[in-house]
Amino acid sequence: MKKLITLFLIMGALTLSAQEQMVQSSLKGLISRNQDQIVSLANAFSEDQYDWRPAEGIRSVGEAILHTAQANYFLAGLLGFTAPEDVDMMGMEKIKGKENILAAFNKSFAFVLEKIDEVNPEDYGKEIDLGGNKFNTLGAMMIILEHSGEHKGQLIAYARSVGVTPPWSN
Repeated sequence: MKKLITLFLIMGALTLSAQEQMVQSSLKGLISRNQDQIVSLANAFSEDQYDWRPAEGIRSVGEAILHTAQANYFLAGLLGFTAPEDVDMMGMEKIKGKENILAAFNKSFAFVLEKIDEVNPEDYGKEIDLGGNKFNTLGAMMIILEHSGEHKGQLIAYARSVGVTPPWSN
């Protein structure tokens, strides 16, 4: 009987661990998909189109991509992770040139994907203040996904406005 109870306890622990890993791997997979699609779309824009904006006072293509990168560092910061020393979060939207913008964007995604693995699943329920809105840690990680998806949609609209077809919709 003791062996049976021990077996059930071990199986229960393994099941919880597998579920926790599934949450992180699923979240990382979806964030990576957004990253891949944004990069694919960003590459479809010409260098000149990175300065295009739909109206005065609205972010350009390049600024929208950099805003997404900046938000990755900001949201990871709310999870307790400090951006790398060589990242100037306040000056990020001043980066110019398609190649530099994409490098900054990809670096932010590599950072956030690495940090998701470092979040302790026991902290998923821990409360985080997102500027007056209270979320738990898991919710904050999901906001990273939602935010990148929001700006992917923005960039799709920008692309369609200037005659660029999202590569995955051909």
